[in-house]
Amino acid sequence: MKSYWIVTKGHQAMLERREVPIPQPQPGQIVIAVRASALNRGELFVGGVVHGGPEKLGGNEAAGVVHAVGAGVTHVNAGDEVMGRARGGFADYAILEGHQVLRKPPRLSWEQAAATPLSFITAYEAVIQYGRLTKGEWMLVTGASAGAGVAAIQIAQVVGARSIGTSGSQEKLAKLKVIGLDVGIHTRAPDFAAAVRDATGGAGADVAVNLVGGSMFPELVRSLARKGRLAIVGYVDNQHHADIDLSAVHANRFEIFGVSNARATAEERAEATRGFARDILPAIESGQITPVVDKVFRFEELPAAKAHMEANAMVGKIVVRIS
Repeated sequence: MKSYWIVTKGHQAMLERREVPIPQPQPGQIVIAVRASALNRGELFVGGVVHGGPEKLGGNEAAGVVHAVGAGVTHVNAGDEVMGRARGGFADYAILEGHQVLRKPPRLSWEQAAATPLSFITAYEAVIQYGRLTKGEWMLVTGASAGAGVAAIQIAQVVGARSIGTSGSQEKLAKLKVIGLDVGIHTRAPDFAAAVRDATGGAGADVAVNLVGGSMFPELVRSLARKGRLAIVGYVDNQHHADIDLSAVHANRFEIFGVSNARATAEERAEATRGFARDILPAIESGQITPVVDKVFRFEELPAAKAHMEANAMVGKIVVRIS
């Protein structure tokens, strides 16, 4: 089968096309015939804990048709249409762990389904599972046009919370407003705390999601409401260190936590998937929210899709159509 591998060369992540055998499911796994897969910045850009070694078969999420079912998997059958966090989604066939399999909502296209699992589950962990965002609260997202940022904005809508997002592009903010963003702040700099407090009547954000990195961390702390929760998700700026005002954290009872799949256990992944399926997936199935696809590329155009991501031009997810 055809596949694309992510290979580290000279501190750069490159894509290499290779022919490899069709994978076979181990106990607890399924293999799908991939219809579409989505790009994720964490696996395509070297740095921190996110890359996972000098080379690997790319593609962390996929949607497709069940091709083979491993021993012990009883909730899906060959021919079922599914989606989920995957191993090797940049290929004709990919492996999904049984506890990561989600049934594809009939209303979604293959491309929309492929754009759902990783960004939405990551956003769910940041905003709901650990962030505990509730109705009437305020959520702040830096770099809000990224896939996880758009998903966070949509999740806030589902729970009845209000959202603030930062972006260096007025055009992106306008698109995010259509999707459901309540307040857009036009900036790429760590200078937004005053605007956040203005929007929230002086209180600050109850939950903040850092998709940019260390350069934004001190300003995010300054933007939090008392008992605010701050999720560290991404490092677009490649800054992995930041100053921290311990007195502010101490006095205001802030909570700071990370959301990463790099060292997540199988049970942690399963728990997040179950929570997303219970709390958010029904809103996708009903049409209350719809995964946002920025652009679709053919499979052989995957390097061009990576270049589109490197240009930071997207709002939502970049998807490759496999079949």
